[in-house]
Amino acid sequence: MSPKIDYYFTCISPFTYLGHRVFLETARKAGAEVNFKPVKLAKVFANSGAKPVPERPVCRQEYRLLEIERWARKRDLKVNLKPAHFPTDPGLADRCVIALQQAGENPGEFVQQALAACWAEEKNIADEGVIRGILNSLELDADALIEAAGSSAMADQYDVNSEEAVSQGVLGAPAYLLNGEQFWGQDRVELLAETLESESGAK
Repeated sequence: MSPKIDYYFTCISPFTYLGHRVFLETARKAGAEVNFKPVKLAKVFANSGAKPVPERPVCRQEYRLLEIERWARKRDLKVNLKPAHFPTDPGLADRCVIALQQAGENPGEFVQQALAACWAEEKNIADEGVIRGILNSLELDADALIEAAGSSAMADQYDVNSEEAVSQGVLGAPAYLLNGEQFWGQDRVELLAETLESESGAK
């Protein structure tokens, strides 16, 4: 049986951006199934005790930027440390991920482009036109997906994802849960890869 990974994230998270491609490649190499679970990060933070960025001590805010810069260099990704459209509402993008997955599509590349739009391209992912442009570039049915993303069913699933994250003790974004074991933060992808490899070798 293929391993399954629950992927908790939001399309506005810089650390999700930094780890997204390497995580998907790690999952692909392991033959793992990825369950994309966008969440409302404020709910996760409220449970885990984390504070929104503006409420953190200055020293933590400064170190966060240093870490983003370091990891962008390590992952060979372009990044704007203070993007023009952060913070912004990721709800539409996140719900499009849910709609894509429910339609049987792999949301991986959409997530990558939404993350890059904010953190590398100075675009506002709360703007429907930006999301429509990404969907069109991937030759997806933008009209149908945006309509689905606005439905109560997608809103409900977004809430369910967030509640599941809280019940699972998710600490922030991204978090990768392999058989219930949490790997929190994109800097834990390598540890996730080692665990997948060891579990594969034990079978």
